[in-house]
Amino acid sequence: MMLVKSLLARSVPYTRGFSYTPPSVLRTGDILRQTRTFSYQDLIDYSKVSHDLNPLHLDSEAARDSGFEDRIVHGMLLAALFPQIIASHFPGAVYVSQSLHFKSPAYIGEEVVGEVQAINIRENKRRYIAKFSTKCFKNGELLVIDGEATAILPTLVVENRSKGAGANASDWWKN
Repeated sequence: MMLVKSLLARSVPYTRGFSYTPPSVLRTGDILRQTRTFSYQDLIDYSKVSHDLNPLHLDSEAARDSGFEDRIVHGMLLAALFPQIIASHFPGAVYVSQSLHFKSPAYIGEEVVGEVQAINIRENKRRYIAKFSTKCFKNGELLVIDGEATAILPTLVVENRSKGAGANASDWWKN
């Protein structure tokens, strides 16, 4: 017994600095989130690429005349959070489909949280077809977008690549 206590009390120098965290594996109910604040420059850049020059996005006066508080972020720019979240955690994922329901506007400078929740996962030829509930929120709980997406994932092992372009923060956890 004394020998065991003596061995356990010793430090083993060659194991210092190493830690092992088992990989997270995506399961039904798991949620991935990313927070983003869109700037006026983001809207200009998106307008150039998409050719969506609707004044509701670029002109404060036109937006207010249409009943909005100010310029609104393009809905499809907000929805671009969903494939970005999935691809940042599953490199090589193929985004197959997306349904969207726009519930309320998001304005320049507002913090928006994009969320994808796995609702169905099935294996198909060593790849995985995952169906996700997709949502964007602002001001904590106000629903901006609601929908569903399907993606083909090369693996269910979740990587954390939160330093993607434009990411302010990214969180991963299990329900």
